[in-house]
Amino acid sequence: MQVKINISLKTGVLDPQGRAVENALSGLGFTDASHVRIGKQITLDIDAEDSARAEQRAARMCESLLANTVIEDYSIEVIDAS
Repeated sequence: MQVKINISLKTGVLDPQGRAVENALSGLGFTDASHVRIGKQITLDIDAEDSARAEQRAARMCESLLANTVIEDYSIEVIDAS
C-alpha cells in the first residue's frame, strides 16, 4: 500500500527556512503571503495486510526515524492500491 507522510514543525517552533521563503516572496512582490511554514512529504510503499496495519507501520517509522517528534508533528495518509 502506498503511504504519504506529511511532516511539519509543531506550532510555536521557529521556522527559519519558512521565514526566509516568506522574505523572498515579499521581495518578489508577493506581499500577501504570510506565516510561511516549510515541511516535507515522504511517500513510500508498505507491504501490509490492510490500511490499518500500513498506518501503524508508518507511525512506527515516524517515531523511530522519519520525524523528530520533539519539534515535529506528522500525519499519515494510506492510499489503497485496489
